[in-house]
Amino acid sequence: MRGEMRAISKTRPEPGAEQIVAPIPQPGVGEVLVRVRATAICGTDVHIYEWDPWSQARVNTPRIFGHEFCGDVVEVGEGVTKVKKGQFVSVETHTACGKCFYCLTGLAHICQDAKIMGIDRDGCFAEYVVVPEFNCWIWDIDISDEVAAIQDPFGNAVHTTLATDLVGKTVLITGMGPIGLCAISVAKAAGATEVYVTDVSDYRLDLARKLGADLAINPKREDPVAAVRKATGGVGADVLLEMSGNPSAIVQGFDALRKAGFASLLGIPSEPIKLDLADAIVFKSATVQGINGRRMFETWFQARSLLKAGLDITPVITHRMSLWDDFDKGMELMISGQCGKVILYP
Repeated sequence: MRGEMRAISKTRPEPGAEQIVAPIPQPGVGEVLVRVRATAICGTDVHIYEWDPWSQARVNTPRIFGHEFCGDVVEVGEGVTKVKKGQFVSVETHTACGKCFYCLTGLAHICQDAKIMGIDRDGCFAEYVVVPEFNCWIWDIDISDEVAAIQDPFGNAVHTTLATDLVGKTVLITGMGPIGLCAISVAKAAGATEVYVTDVSDYRLDLARKLGADLAINPKREDPVAAVRKATGGVGADVLLEMSGNPSAIVQGFDALRKAGFASLLGIPSEPIKLDLADAIVFKSATVQGINGRRMFETWFQARSLLKAGLDITPVITHRMSLWDDFDKGMELMISGQCGKVILYP
């Protein structure tokens, strides 16, 4: 397909973004061209928009960014055998090399040469985007555009939450961004008896309650460690799902975790943090699992099964806007924290 398209690009190494007209990308060998139906704003996109120190060190400009989306395959490149023109897909946004030790041992999600859409290659804040065939998830169940567009964060929630057995367990989730919010529903579906959550945003704590949180704690007004211990008869939570990356939340999470508990960590601190390793993990006999992205494609099958069984994550989506008319407004909402997931339609 030849022609031009609209896109949102980080054109210069400074805060903000610009709407541009760019050539429609052409699929190469093993690649497909997708017409974007819906996309969503991720916290990573906010970092790039604000041009924080991480973005300055990680992203080269110009770059069309964005990586959460769904769409229709409109063209296939040479060598494509699985994906067909006209199919509706979501996309795994971590591109694996398929050759390194990790890829060859079933750990492609931590490929040593992984490339990320919207960071290392042009992303989905555009009318069209080229992606590898391997990364396409072809939908065979009835699913809305907006839910299909947020399989990246939903998959993160699924991967983090299902890292351990939750049947009959009490679960503490620190951080009520969209991933933490999704994790409430996943934990309940996986058999958790009670889910406790923490966040400093009352707006997001209200969303958490709507999604089924049994106890929603604002650490600005209440000691979360004391609250969790009280709720568990002084024992502490069986499982910690850390989604915030906030140093205080991480310390509080480990303090609230019971002895021999399990901690699943997804949140990324902006700088090294101080943690008493002896008390938090060693003497507590805690098991700690780091989480990176989504397992390819085990996590995707798990997410599909949960959705097919009726798990509803639509309450996480609070705003629906135009990619072209409301992009800056969507970013401002994300920065303010007065939203759940923001969906943008091109």
